[in-house]
Amino acid sequence: MKYAAPSSVEEATSLLSSSPSAQVFAGATDVVPQIRAGRPVPDVLVDLKKIDELVSLTNDAEKWTVGAAIPTVRLTEDAAFSGEFPGLSEAAGLIGSDQIQSRSSLGGNLCNGSPAADSVPALVVNGARALIAGPKGTRLIDVSDVVTGPGETCLASDEFVVEFELDRMPSRSADAYLRMIPRTEMDIAVVGAGARIVLSEDGTITDAAVALGAVAPTVVRVPAAEEALVGTLADDDTLVAVAAAASDACNPIDDKRGTIDYRKQVAGVLAKRAVLIAIERAGQRNGDV
Repeated sequence: MKYAAPSSVEEATSLLSSSPSAQVFAGATDVVPQIRAGRPVPDVLVDLKKIDELVSLTNDAEKWTVGAAIPTVRLTEDAAFSGEFPGLSEAAGLIGSDQIQSRSSLGGNLCNGSPAADSVPALVVNGARALIAGPKGTRLIDVSDVVTGPGETCLASDEFVVEFELDRMPSRSADAYLRMIPRTEMDIAVVGAGARIVLSEDGTITDAAVALGAVAPTVVRVPAAEEALVGTLADDDTLVAVAAAASDACNPIDDKRGTIDYRKQVAGVLAKRAVLIAIERAGQRNGDV
């Protein structure tokens, strides 16, 4: 196995095209354990952390641009980013231990294809877009379209995610992410729930997004919960409808971490709680970005 550390997107795509089994990595927090567990060893491992675009964090008046390989600790420790996207920052901060977060990345968390990836529901509710590079150039797609099944993505073998785009969070809007795990730290989500809420001046919800992780082969949006929220003040009846919609949207499996019925119940509870946190945060964001 050869190791390569390209300094440009073009060099990386060329290396990927040089071998059918070539593979990129951002932090190797997944690829190394996978190889040790018996996954096929690639001919070439391509380290993306030497490419400036992939480890940068910038913003302008319209959007944030987050490098796909930037260590998640850079996101959680950036006050401006965490202040604007607290839910996404919290989700990034749940990827492994403090040591892991000096290497882990949003790109790796997404492209590993785990249904339980913590950052993905938070990316989805925020309408994140992924810039994908390959030998034919780049393309921009919704994050929700990247993962197609457990361990599977829509990326060709010679493509990789360069960066994510996130529209700036307007005033009176906010996100939140919650997960349920059996232990207090460093475990895989039994259920994860992300929410984003936009409020009018009188507190009425004008827009809502709800997404669940670890309850289906891929992260799922919950349109029925979103529809139940829009135009309301999120009273008790509305929140009951949100929880029911979240439970109904699940298509989970039975495994050692939770049964189907348990996951459905927890999904409803977490969705409701994430919505309430997002509402509270949105009410506190009265100024422009």
